[in-house]
Amino acid sequence: MKLIYSIFVFLFLGLQSYAFEYATFAGGCFWCMEPPFDKIEGVLETTSGYMGGHQKNPTYKDVSNGSSGHAEVVRVKYDPTKVSYEKLLDIFWHNIDPTTKDKQFVDIGSQYRTAIFYYSDEQKKVAIKSRDDLEKKNVFGAKIITEIVAATDFFEAEEYHQDFYKKSPVRYKFYRFNSGRDQYIQRIWGDKK
Repeated sequence: MKLIYSIFVFLFLGLQSYAFEYATFAGGCFWCMEPPFDKIEGVLETTSGYMGGHQKNPTYKDVSNGSSGHAEVVRVKYDPTKVSYEKLLDIFWHNIDPTTKDKQFVDIGSQYRTAIFYYSDEQKKVAIKSRDDLEKKNVFGAKIITEIVAATDFFEAEEYHQDFYKKSPVRYKFYRFNSGRDQYIQRIWGDKK
């Protein structure tokens, strides 16, 4: 009986460790995109990285100078039994300006474009509905041009970029405030964040 119980526990815990999904979003500077997701119950981890370009194993220099074609992204590993993909999309929309092409606040270039990289037909469908609902409500006062595209290879950013807001809180807060992101979020969403 003890052996059967041990096998059951092993299998149950083993299955639990695989009960996660990914969502990947490009919202300009990846430093600013990690914190809103990190504080959500059900988010297991966030990882800054690069996606959507043509170069294999790009470095930050390759991405930041625009030569790789990649966007700065945050990949969110989450437990779908605790947080929905719809909720993650809501967080994404509340932290970007989806009406500007190849630009987010002070950062300019295609590497700072906004995009939703979907991993399944269901994610694609939910993302399109989410975008269309916001368009109908005219939340942003202009056309939403955020790309909704299939996920491609994800390349993890260098270690010094991971959790930058925790490692260098003063530099992070200085950058974020001066970028204009928070002022924009307050103007569009007010206290509805």
